Amino acid sequence: MAVAASVVVAVGAVTGTVSALDDRGGSDEAGPPRVTRSPSLDSLPLLPSASPPVTRSPSPTSASPTRTREKATATPSPTRAERKQGTALVSARLYRHPDSQVLEWVRDNPADPRHGVIESRIAAQPAAVWFADFTPDTITARVRAVTSGGSALGRVPVVVPYAIPDRDCGGYSEGGAPGLDAYDAWIDRFAAGLGSGDVIVVLEPDSVAQADCLSERARADRFASLARAGRVMKAANPRARVYYDAGHSGWNAPARQAEWLRQAGAASTASSDGVFSNVSNFRTTSAEIAYDRQVLDALDGPASLGAVIDTSRNGAGAPADGEWCDPSGRKLGRAPTLATGESRIDAYLWVKLPGESDGCKGRPGTFTASYAYELAR
Repeated sequence: MAVAASVVVAVGAVTGTVSALDDRGGSDEAGPPRVTRSPSLDSLPLLPSASPPVTRSPSPTSASPTRTREKATATPSPTRAERKQGTALVSARLYRHPDSQVLEWVRDNPADPRHGVIESRIAAQPAAVWFADFTPDTITARVRAVTSGGSALGRVPVVVPYAIPDRDCGGYSEGGAPGLDAYDAWIDRFAAGLGSGDVIVVLEPDSVAQADCLSERARADRFASLARAGRVMKAANPRARVYYDAGHSGWNAPARQAEWLRQAGAASTASSDGVFSNVSNFRTTSAEIAYDRQVLDALDGPASLGAVIDTSRNGAGAPADGEWCDPSGRKLGRAPTLATGESRIDAYLWVKLPGESDGCKGRPGTFTASYAYELAR
């Protein structure tokens, strides 16, 4: 079953204890249903709030849509080292944006018995900020508010432009710009908000790995726009690090993925710093490291190209049956960091916010506390 950019969340069967808490009227969802929540100008603070003091915590955080295609291939179980590294200090270098559904839930539910676990293990962690709505008039200001917030604190924000036309091939996260000309113009305005400080750009999840749904001509046109997007962003801010979609280790073969990535500009330092994988998915970190290195080798670009991995919900690996919609038994993965200790692996990031449902344990894209609690405990 092809499953790509839509709503994904991870995990866990709700226990009787949590169900009982829910039955007593605890708030389980934050806000109306949405595929992803892009920050609005009204929700952005005038001054950036500091990330919390360093605490122990294991997990992801991010607001995103995307369910990534699963195939019936075996995935390695997490190693003992991976399980031990799942709980780690909050990154001192990555930026935690003060507007997210999990933070909204934490603020609104201080008496909920799950509050402490969700706050310390999910809400405290820095996460990506998604821009998933096609709003040309405000996109520059909204991106600038996030990047300037990170710069003011000396921290690195992670931003996700997610507006490619024919997004998710008409699936759960369908939408995006009305056409590639409009998308190119939107990207110009997005890039204008990147500022001059360090920033990581996770460019269009599923846009390359899922491109087999397009005709050959449409695919070539999309890849040309993606290559242009990287060039525009790096020209606007030379300190921006732009990563391209490599899917994940259970999707396309490395050689095929690398060929498409090459066409999309990922092999050129004028547009790219490398690739990203596992966004909104559950593949183990060790499997993604091996896969990303194979993709980079096949890409045959400069040695400076690296990879970033979404570790937000991969602490228990992928389900054996390939289930993508809120599969039970998943756990938070390694905490986000820019210091992985692995060659060619530039960062572990929380791109998908744990607790935002794929649509099975809650409404699609909505933060669901019972689901977040199962992931975190």
